[in-house]
Amino acid sequence: MLTTRELIVPKLRVLIVDDSTVARRLLSDALSQEPDLEVVTAASGAIALAKLSQVNPDAVTLDVEMPDLNGVETLKRLRKAYPKMPVIMFSATTIKGAAATLDALAAGANDYVTKPTGTSGPQEAAAHIRRELAPRIRALCSRASVAAPVVSVLPPAPKRIVPPAIIAIGVSTGGPNALSAVIPALPPAFPLPIVIVQHMPPVFTRLLGDRLGAESALRVQEAEPGMRVLPFNVYIAPGGFHMTVERSAAGLVIGTNTQPHENSCRPAVDVLFRSVAREYGAATLAVVLTGMGSDGLRGCEHVRAAGGRVVVQDEASSVVWGMPGFVARAGLADKVLPLNEVPQELMRQAAMRPSAMAG
Repeated sequence: MLTTRELIVPKLRVLIVDDSTVARRLLSDALSQEPDLEVVTAASGAIALAKLSQVNPDAVTLDVEMPDLNGVETLKRLRKAYPKMPVIMFSATTIKGAAATLDALAAGANDYVTKPTGTSGPQEAAAHIRRELAPRIRALCSRASVAAPVVSVLPPAPKRIVPPAIIAIGVSTGGPNALSAVIPALPPAFPLPIVIVQHMPPVFTRLLGDRLGAESALRVQEAEPGMRVLPFNVYIAPGGFHMTVERSAAGLVIGTNTQPHENSCRPAVDVLFRSVAREYGAATLAVVLTGMGSDGLRGCEHVRAAGGRVVVQDEASSVVWGMPGFVARAGLADKVLPLNEVPQELMRQAAMRPSAMAG
């Protein structure tokens, strides 16, 4: 029989790095309420780098904007010695903060959490941190409990050989880097429109679209309501809004709304996938990349019920195999692929269309 001592699970040690005393106290107090987490703090990037070998943390949170050695520079130095250490950026919801956060993700940060701006007081701010940051720490440290997959309740429709007419992508944790590996790899003549939900707040999604557009031959933009859904274009759902594809007198266009969150998200992948399955039916190709949670699972059920196809990223190449894992375990994925094979699969599927990528 196991004793109480033997049943105790070691706590995850988190090193909080922030030059603000108020922020360090807020983060420390909030995370210390979690029974499986313990906290160590550092007041600067330089102190954090010196502490790493002594503290041996399971994860690090880094303030983006710090004097002397900012979060991005601290991250770059940390990565040289600790290439696999889970690092989460703590970011302001400003243009400067969003840009620096995207820089940090490109430099090897695993994820980010926005600072609790606009909260009514310390308790609400702490609740934001516990809700947003604690689950990411657990997931990135591979100790998060994964719920049993939900079995599809919609019977898959019989498969028909229908060339895809649109690609719908859902992604979350690790998404900016995953998208940077997929979208710029597609040729300028890629003939299908691409609609994307990346779990991100306002400002972040616009900057993400700008960066992907600068790297890509395709036109990448943050979506706006009324935009026509056209080939050679990539549309990213704006932060804070659900994105849909709707039929109008002008043809198929982008719609946005502020209906309630789904899966604690807005934009939500399920909302987008349902609308695409409704309008495109069997000509839908849904792609679920790295991310926490199960957003996209119900949407993939609708895609499969409409006769469409589903591709998901594999576990080995995902930062977190939550979203794609749920879809795969539910038996909804036609293919489970490493990230570096996803662009080739999209091009293969697009080539099924007459005159695809010609010229």
